[in-house]
Amino acid sequence: MQQGHTILGISGGVDSAVAAYLLRAQGVDVVGVFMKNWEEQEGGACTAAADHDDARAVCEQLGIPFYTVNFSKEYYDRVFAYFLDEYRLGRTPNPDVLCNCEIKFRAFLDLALQSGAAQLATGHYARTDTIDGRTRLLRAVDTNKDQSYFLAGLTQAQLRHAVFPLGTLTKPEVRRIAAEQGFVNAKKKDSTGVCFIGERNFKQFLMQFLPAQPGDIVDLSGRIVGRHDGLMYYTLGQRRGLGIGGSNSGTGESWFVVDKDLKANRLIVRQGEGPELYSVSLRADKINWISGITPAAPFSCTAKFRYRQSDQPVTVIPQGNGATVRFDAPQRAITPGQWVVFYRGEECLGGGKIDEKE
Repeated sequence: MQQGHTILGISGGVDSAVAAYLLRAQGVDVVGVFMKNWEEQEGGACTAAADHDDARAVCEQLGIPFYTVNFSKEYYDRVFAYFLDEYRLGRTPNPDVLCNCEIKFRAFLDLALQSGAAQLATGHYARTDTIDGRTRLLRAVDTNKDQSYFLAGLTQAQLRHAVFPLGTLTKPEVRRIAAEQGFVNAKKKDSTGVCFIGERNFKQFLMQFLPAQPGDIVDLSGRIVGRHDGLMYYTLGQRRGLGIGGSNSGTGESWFVVDKDLKANRLIVRQGEGPELYSVSLRADKINWISGITPAAPFSCTAKFRYRQSDQPVTVIPQGNGATVRFDAPQRAITPGQWVVFYRGEECLGGGKIDEKE
């Protein structure tokens, strides 16, 4: 360990609680800090207060200092405003990636370093190592929980200060440690939903910020088969919640979203699986290479186009700050706004926002 204390982002969940325990058990001078990054709108249901209490209880039990910081303005300006802009453009953003880049490992890391800390620890399932002076981001041992996908936007400057105590543990092992220590959140379910905003009725939540513009749902021939509530509520490849049935049932197969016509405010669907659901390549105009070195020539690796997807073989053709990514096999529901993340074995090479699919 480096000299100086370690700041731990403690969220109130079981993962960061066990991370705190592991650091403490190693004799690390650790300080727990709870981030409040969302000011709940009137009438909302937010779990931040309960999470705060759970985080404080764990720190008190472990005998480590506990503080709270508020990054609500930074979160709104750097993450949520982007989130809304992407939906306005008909894309499906991934705020969790940006949240790590701009809040946890920028605003929070800056605060940690200003406080004299040498490192910032989190409860992410990921690992790092250093070879020839460069810090690599590696998959977690628990491949089912691996979160390197969400950390693909981090730079060398950010990763060299990052500590991931859970990287070599499985989720069941983490639960077991929490139970053995008698943590109040040992059986607490994992958080879901939008980063720092949490689990809620997403459509109702989004309607508070973006006015809904209902329009027609049309099939590939342009025939109207239903009505949509607003293009922002749908994503490519979506099957459930389209509300198409009755006389429009046709073959009886499920309907899928295959495209969005923003100018005409139309949601385009097809019945059953078909070529319109698949792409052979994508374009990402801005890619973060974790090594800090932009590849000079095309290369082969694997990629994920969404979290929990299995690795897919691809060829990456660097072009300026971005790349064209060609798939060895056609890929289903490539979604602009999501991230393409590259891997070579256990190493995460980086990634970037998907701008176009082909």
